[in-house]
Amino acid sequence: MSQHDLDRHPLTGRFLMGRLRHGMTEDEKDLIEALVEETVTVSGPTVVLARGVLAERSTMLIEGYILRTVTENGRRYIVGINVPGDFVDLHSFALKRLDHDVITLGDARLGYVSHRRLSQAIRDPHLARILWFATLLDAAVHREWIVKLEQLTAVKRVAHVFCEIWHRLDLVGLGRRDGLRTPLIQADLADMCGTTAIHMNRALRQLKKEGLGEFRRGALYVPDRAALEGFAGFDPTYLYGTGELRLRDEFDAT
Repeated sequence: MSQHDLDRHPLTGRFLMGRLRHGMTEDEKDLIEALVEETVTVSGPTVVLARGVLAERSTMLIEGYILRTVTENGRRYIVGINVPGDFVDLHSFALKRLDHDVITLGDARLGYVSHRRLSQAIRDPHLARILWFATLLDAAVHREWIVKLEQLTAVKRVAHVFCEIWHRLDLVGLGRRDGLRTPLIQADLADMCGTTAIHMNRALRQLKKEGLGEFRRGALYVPDRAALEGFAGFDPTYLYGTGELRLRDEFDAT
């Protein structure tokens, strides 16, 4: 992480950090920063974009967390989580109306980018490809969630969620050594893992019993990160920051 980069780009300096930011020119970084027309700070759960509502702007998450949710038959399902640096609803630039809700989790700081400005920005093919890459990262995460929902038991699913969030925070320079500090509650974790609050409570108790981690008031305390990742079968390759999928100079501007 470059502190100079964050100082120069305080609103968007974490965008694609740890993945593709090294392939962006300084002019491209400046342009992404200049795209943000308005910033707002919200307290508590706030709907950023509701399902089916016409979108005229997209959202850069500067601080905090955002959830993607689907509600069916009165039940909420969390189908994605965003961390600082994510261009959260960039998909709405093409789709115009999303099939899910975008909602902040706790306090958050948001930067809004109008689709008018995005239309101008993507006239540069290299920058358009970078923004496309950002949306495809979300698709990679969704595929992993689908696979793990099918493969893993509830306790291993929640362990995998913890590992993923931790690694994504590492990529943008916000990871901690001993675990996570988030506004997540047990009900959120249950809705992420496709289980009930009662089953999630049991899963978290099992995680603690195994000595892998203790979840209290949104905080996860982990004595051995490698053990937690091994238990969850977590491989961060799908996040495109490490391993064989990590981009090197393939996106460098020519």
